[in-house]
Amino acid sequence: MKTDARRHHDPEVRGFASDNYAGVHPEVLAAIALANGGHQIAYGEDDYTDHLQRVIHSHFGASAEAFPVFNGTGANVVALQALTDRWGSVICAESAHINVDEGGAPERMAGLKLLTVPTPDGKLTPELIDRQAWGWEDEHRAMPQVVSLAQNTELGTVYTPDEIRAICDHAHQHGMKVHLDGARIANAAASLNVPMRAFTNAAGVDVISYGGTKNGMLFGEAVVVLNPDAVRRMKHIRKMSMQLASKMRFVSVQLEALLAKDLWLRNARHANAMAQRLAEGVRQVDGVEILYPVQANAVFARLPHDVSERLQKRYRFYFWDEAAGDVRWMCSYDTTEDDVDGFLAALKEEMSR
Repeated sequence: MKTDARRHHDPEVRGFASDNYAGVHPEVLAAIALANGGHQIAYGEDDYTDHLQRVIHSHFGASAEAFPVFNGTGANVVALQALTDRWGSVICAESAHINVDEGGAPERMAGLKLLTVPTPDGKLTPELIDRQAWGWEDEHRAMPQVVSLAQNTELGTVYTPDEIRAICDHAHQHGMKVHLDGARIANAAASLNVPMRAFTNAAGVDVISYGGTKNGMLFGEAVVVLNPDAVRRMKHIRKMSMQLASKMRFVSVQLEALLAKDLWLRNARHANAMAQRLAEGVRQVDGVEILYPVQANAVFARLPHDVSERLQKRYRFYFWDEAAGDVRWMCSYDTTEDDVDGFLAALKEEMSR
């Protein structure tokens, strides 16, 4: 029976649930089409993955090397395995994505222990790290070997370059390495108005999980090794972790489309600007409290539970802490001013009921 592809969704429906909900940026789709056709060597020996390395060098220096993977959890699992021994552990914020949103994958798949620290705003400090940075010679304790930061954090806050440099210096003094979960690294750079290198290799970060999907890609991320001496056998770990794409050119060309010019920055700046527009409007609504500084493309707020439930029937978004009434509203590269203004009008209507 012959069937034709057909659209199964209404493209006019918009929401604030996640930047993962957005479609693929047209320039990324065009890049995928460009890479299609003919044969290219599989498993990363293609021309597009080779050229990606030169693009990565332009952002992170000549010693950086990118290892494209399928997704963000995969990038984190691969990176953390490459940085730790079998007896190693990773210090992270209690709110970190690797701790709360990856199904236990770093511990189950990578076989390492997460040592978590409560933080008021999602950000670690040297003092907070020291709550878990001890016991290296204690055979009864998983050895702290890595500090993992998220930039920006799960709470939408952004580390300054100086804050990351202080953490890296502190970690390295203790013989630990530093991993940066950069699922929204572009949004952080846009917020800080600095190159990504300013808070990564220039600050002492050893390895990045570089995020592209939330910034307009179809799929795919990359583990970017900044300090080759910090990792071991990346290619073998990537394969063993089921993150080696056979048709890698289609991941690499998307990353190239973002990074070769300024698409990564344009997309991030727009998403951040829409979050600022949303936050400014929310501050004018009595009874709604913004919980954290709005520094990237997320707005966290607290409002009556019944209002959120009614509003969710009009716009998709998630509760962050349902018991407390906390919600998260995310903006993406394709969020429009009309989207934001329509949402604010709906919020005001529901709050007035």
